[in-house]
Amino acid sequence: MKRNQKDYGILILKGIGMGAADVVPGVSGGTIAFIVGIYEELVDSIKSINTAALKLFFTLKWGAFWKSINGNFLLALVSGILVSIFSLAKLITYLLETWPILVWAFFFGLVLASTWIVVQDVKRWSWKTIVSFILGAVIAYIITAATPAKTPDDYWFIFICGAIAICAMILPGISGSFILVLLGKYAYILEAVKSFNFTVLLVFIGGTIVGITSFSRILSFALHRFRDITIAVLSGFMLGSLNKVWPWKKIEVNIAPDQLIWQAIALAVIGFVVVWGIDKLAKKQ
Repeated sequence: MKRNQKDYGILILKGIGMGAADVVPGVSGGTIAFIVGIYEELVDSIKSINTAALKLFFTLKWGAFWKSINGNFLLALVSGILVSIFSLAKLITYLLETWPILVWAFFFGLVLASTWIVVQDVKRWSWKTIVSFILGAVIAYIITAATPAKTPDDYWFIFICGAIAICAMILPGISGSFILVLLGKYAYILEAVKSFNFTVLLVFIGGTIVGITSFSRILSFALHRFRDITIAVLSGFMLGSLNKVWPWKKIEVNIAPDQLIWQAIALAVIGFVVVWGIDKLAKKQ
């Protein structure tokens, strides 16, 4: 597809929208890509980063490599995503430190709405999909309940977090930031972005590259061959993981609502409506 400077400027703006979504747990950059009409091209471009493309790169045929992976498209999009992530990181870190209950309540509404939207994508319910949904929810709840308050800061774990999170980021309805919350590394990665901790960020980015070029293919295979079961597991996983974003906590342990109750409920409703509205807009597109 031939594009001029204006087209690439619009692509950067679309990337900014995706980056803003990816920073917030519960909203997927993949959903934004759907809305703005670039999802199919994005997936095709990611899939084009394969052995053949890497062979072109390492044999110094960089022009052919760049063309084979739709490089101009990816560069414009990634530039917008990075601008958005780096500009929003400080704001969200500040809000989490200042108003944690209200921020997590908003995130709770986002994730709940995303769960509702994803579960509706199951085309045919059967005993297999029902069992898959329940298993996903139970496993996620057990994992979130058993996850220690602090997960390792070792580079190997940051690498794994990047590999897993990026797969979620490209799926409509599944948030990569929410996966980081589940893994206990959301605030840590946000702080790395805010403080320009390039060592941590490079390890994380390395994980995303490996994840997006390997595990994403496995996930793509599962979605094509066992679509309903895969979607049921993912939606159940999201439902069971709501335990992790419960707003009221004491030393990382969930407690009954004890303060800012009505304000938190209002923000949760707003979060739900935001995702619901995005989904409606995506369906119209």
